Amino acid sequence: MDRRSFLKVGATSPLAFTASAIFPGAISSALAQSSPAWRVFEVTTRVEILKPAGTSRIWVPTPMTVDTSYQKNLGTQFVAETGGITTGQQMNDWGLGIVSAEFPAGSKPVLTVTSKFATADYGVDPSKGRGMMASADEQKRFLKPSELLPTDGIVKTTADGITKGIKGDVEKARALYEWIVENTYRDAKVRGCGVGDVKFMLENKSFGGKCGDLNALFVALARASGIPARDVYGIRVADSKRGYKSLGKSGEITKAQHCRAEFYAQNIGWIPVDPADVRKVILEEEGGKKIDDPKVVAARGFLWGNWEMNWLALNYAHDVALPGSTKPKLGFFMYPNGETADGRLDQLDPDNFKYTITSKELSA
Repeated sequence: MDRRSFLKVGATSPLAFTASAIFPGAISSALAQSSPAWRVFEVTTRVEILKPAGTSRIWVPTPMTVDTSYQKNLGTQFVAETGGITTGQQMNDWGLGIVSAEFPAGSKPVLTVTSKFATADYGVDPSKGRGMMASADEQKRFLKPSELLPTDGIVKTTADGITKGIKGDVEKARALYEWIVENTYRDAKVRGCGVGDVKFMLENKSFGGKCGDLNALFVALARASGIPARDVYGIRVADSKRGYKSLGKSGEITKAQHCRAEFYAQNIGWIPVDPADVRKVILEEEGGKKIDDPKVVAARGFLWGNWEMNWLALNYAHDVALPGSTKPKLGFFMYPNGETADGRLDQLDPDNFKYTITSKELSA
């Protein structure tokens, strides 16, 4: 059995591996010096390949490797069944941590990953608040297109049409946010969180989707408008305390993945938004709501500039090449992934590519 642990030790540090537990006494002492609003969670992911063939591989995302105003990484431990070889990698430019496990033919491919982290509700009022600041390099990084989020052609034309005559990053971003709330819809038939193919959505006027589609649309339109923006991929880990059953999940969270978005305003910083969850409230809350329902109006106002942190942020990454994989890059990395000699497994089918994810809240 291969057992490893790693602790996120700093924005530029490599993974630090130890042979023993990394958490004793660390949580209480670290958070005793922080705001009492911080909550501590533990998330455990167990992945099993039911039909291994030849060399089998498993990849699991970890909590974001860089600390933010809304999340602190308290470390990750991982263990593979006998025969498995595990490694941990991180790419801090994208907040990306990956636990990889490789299993030779004839072994039992099972990987368990356990992470601890702290979250705090986060909000930035653009009229008077200040968010997390970014360097010039970081801003440029989140202006670049990705394979599924181009910033030219129909994306640029659409963004220009929405923001025509509007001045200022905040004002343009608000126009994009409101346009998405008004013109898109959550489509319950879409698998997982969607694909996030923005060009396809715009060219085909296909405005239905889930968070991976609708928030990707916001990010691409913002970048096309010259505003740094990023998807933040993650998973819900607790029930909402704001009275929205549709916006939380606790305990067994295997299918609770959710991505959010941020945009960068000069002299203000990163501002959180989530237009996709407004559409989720409209579709799912109490059997469905009209767009002018008070509960929708409240969510629409709150999710412009605020995140309730009953949610774990994983990374900002697009076009992800999984370490050791022989298959194409992923558009984004939010689910466990696996491969055998027969090919890549279906990340959206946890019953057959068997994985479970559970969360529990810990006392600080």
